[in-house]
Amino acid sequence: MKMDWKRELTFQNLQEKNMTFDIVFQRILSFMQKNPRGNFQLMIGTDSQVHARQTTFITGIVIQQKGKGVWACIRKEIVPRKILQLHEKISYETTLTEEIVSLLTDERKNRLIDVVLPNIYQGATFTMEGHIDIGAGSRNKTKEFVKEMVTRIESIGIEPKIKPDSFVASSYANRYTK
Repeated sequence: MKMDWKRELTFQNLQEKNMTFDIVFQRILSFMQKNPRGNFQLMIGTDSQVHARQTTFITGIVIQQKGKGVWACIRKEIVPRKILQLHEKISYETTLTEEIVSLLTDERKNRLIDVVLPNIYQGATFTMEGHIDIGAGSRNKTKEFVKEMVTRIESIGIEPKIKPDSFVASSYANRYTK
């Protein structure tokens, strides 16, 4: 599948629709600035569901302050065909996650880090994770793709998480694929 990297992506949550990534970034920044001494995790993950005539992909973006709440949004993409090959589906999910991470330029990442940096000696933290909807368990059909997808997420500079730790993909995004 070919990606059009210049397209304008839109995001939504229960409060807002048609948010640009600039707006999403501002929401994340504002969420962190409310308590710059917090422990923050920025998590991005994608899940998909094959329907009768299409495959629906949902990418979730979640900023969590451990023990204090979250701000989250999703992006929906529909491929107008049934994607039945597991490797193609998992690979495209990972590509969509990579696409969102690529929007977090060094300048944007530094702005997020600058929120917590003055407070690291008071325990403030910031991490970024890429959640992949795959598992390494012996009964998991996706186990043969774990190394490839984990390597892809690592190569873009964020920490990969797989099941059972990839809840943004396997729970949050999954809820909106139905």
